[in-house]
Amino acid sequence: MERPAGVTILAVLAFVATGMLVLAALGVLLGGAIVGNMAARPGFGMMAGIAGAVFGVVFLGIAALYAVIGVGFLKLQNWARILAIVLCCLGVLFNALGILTALFHFHVFLLFWRAIIVGINLWIVLYLLKPHVKLAFGATGF
Repeated sequence: MERPAGVTILAVLAFVATGMLVLAALGVLLGGAIVGNMAARPGFGMMAGIAGAVFGVVFLGIAALYAVIGVGFLKLQNWARILAIVLCCLGVLFNALGILTALFHFHVFLLFWRAIIVGINLWIVLYLLKPHVKLAFGATGF
């Protein structure tokens, strides 16, 4: 079966996210090193350097995950579809918690931003669960 256009779009978006996360990781690594060298207090400089390294590695790990999902989408691998569904559900959960935080602190812009992200994640999950998309991936169950 031919790959649905929506799956191709999701694969391209996964590769775009990969590139953006790699750039963010490089920026955080470089920023941590710069702040670490410029810090007046020795303890603060070391903490900034370590924090930059940790966040940079985390961003690179997430970027690798998005790249793997993108390749899996292009090859119509069912594990990539399931992994994307799981990650989108986690995104819905954490952003729903963010909506509660925004409500508690009365941040209207943050409330709408989180609601948009929840909506996009739900749309992706519902799209990946459609019968014709599942059929393209060769899925029989979930």
